[in-house]
Amino acid sequence: MTTQTPGFEQQVAEQRAYLLKFARLQLRNETWAEDAVSETVLAALARPQAFQGRSQLKTWLVGILKHKVIDILRQHQREVVMTKNGEDDAADPLEDIVFQRDGHFVEAPADWGNPEQDLGSRQFMAVLDACTEKLPPVQGRLFLMREWLEMSSDEICKELALTPTNLYVQLHRARLRLRECLELHWFATR
Repeated sequence: MTTQTPGFEQQVAEQRAYLLKFARLQLRNETWAEDAVSETVLAALARPQAFQGRSQLKTWLVGILKHKVIDILRQHQREVVMTKNGEDDAADPLEDIVFQRDGHFVEAPADWGNPEQDLGSRQFMAVLDACTEKLPPVQGRLFLMREWLEMSSDEICKELALTPTNLYVQLHRARLRLRECLELHWFATR
């Protein structure tokens, strides 16, 4: 086995904590997360020549991890427990604060400036990660499946035995909570 650089193994090992955090957030199962990260690291070390430096090492590893997470979700689809006692099915109290009865916003969303520029900011990504972790487990998981793993709505519904309506409601709630969190912890402080 040839290595990309003398410290390639070390660089991969340094990303393990971030990868584990990503996997835990998505899988909500410590053992599955450890498995996904271990498989990702093994795949990267088995074929270091596949990393051609066109992106950051972290980005490349997350790309591998996304596929491992999807594989594990499919493998364990019958074992996934979505909620206890329907806790996420209750009406979201945030909706009463954000929307008027006619469906319009109570308060117009804050000016977010240039979100594309902010996406490149490490600080913004740290705040986004923290906001995503604060989501209720079901909402966080569904949001990550849809937006980070780029799974289609049909795939998610099939994998988790959800109705499209329930998926859209949960994603809507997740986006509302993320919006509120980002406005408080990122856009309000600028």
